[in-house]
Amino acid sequence: MSSETSRDDIERIYRLWDDALGSRDLDAALSLYADDASIESPLVQHLLNTSEGIVQGKDDLRSFIAKVFQTNPPQRKRFKQGLFTDGRVLTWEYPRLSPHGDQMDLVEIMEIADGRIKRHRVYWGWYALQTQILKG
Repeated sequence: MSSETSRDDIERIYRLWDDALGSRDLDAALSLYADDASIESPLVQHLLNTSEGIVQGKDDLRSFIAKVFQTNPPQRKRFKQGLFTDGRVLTWEYPRLSPHGDQMDLVEIMEIADGRIKRHRVYWGWYALQTQILKG
């Protein structure tokens, strides 16, 4: 992994990821990832019916993110209150309680190198698990 990424690059990825999620723009989302990037999330097992919660590489990322965009429930809102970064890792929270009621509670962590996402991890709270995975 390379050296520290600029604050502008971190904020660009944060903003563009949210834009891609909101518009469900698969190509825009994929453009933010390195070719060998990975995503780790309980949703991987749920949507892809696999034994592991990891997707690796752009082709598999494309399939997974497309399914995510197709299956986002109404509780998957995008209220957040800023980001944290050390110049290499970007993280933010979608808290359960938002100004418009409950939303899926998630924490997103992205390792950034050379202006691209290398590793993306999503941690789920109790409400997110209840709305998505535990429903069947």
